[in-house]
Amino acid sequence: MTSRPPPRVLFVCLGNICRSPLAEAALRDAAERASVALTIDSAGTGSWHVGKGPDPRSRAEALRHGIDIAHYRARQVTRGDFERFDHIIAMDRQNLADLEAMAPSGAGVRLSLLLDHVAGLEGEDVEDPYYGGAEGFATTWDQVRRAADTLLRELSASD
Repeated sequence: MTSRPPPRVLFVCLGNICRSPLAEAALRDAAERASVALTIDSAGTGSWHVGKGPDPRSRAEALRHGIDIAHYRARQVTRGDFERFDHIIAMDRQNLADLEAMAPSGAGVRLSLLLDHVAGLEGEDVEDPYYGGAEGFATTWDQVRRAADTLLRELSASD
């Protein structure tokens, strides 16, 4: 009997420096705490920040929760991601529409909004904190943490 590889999850926002790195960190942390094997990454639909680290406010918010994301580096979504990942999860409806437009026909990846994984928040966008202060990053963290916990249960149940 062969075992299936662990689920592969890609989180996507616009620039890959605020929301998607926080979602990546939240799911990595939840998976580690639960001893669940997952492959997790994040990317952006835009190329403005490729190679740069997360926004300092994202780093500070993650550190506030004991998670260091300083080593993360922004990258742009590629067509190959639709083959490499089982789940590509967008932070907002515009990112989801962009992903749907770039998805190769017949791609087996499951596309969704992150908050679709939280009862009562389906169809809602993760707050984009980029143009605000630290409090927006705390709100974003709360959203991605809640979704990560639910998503981990979903992924664990599908194994």
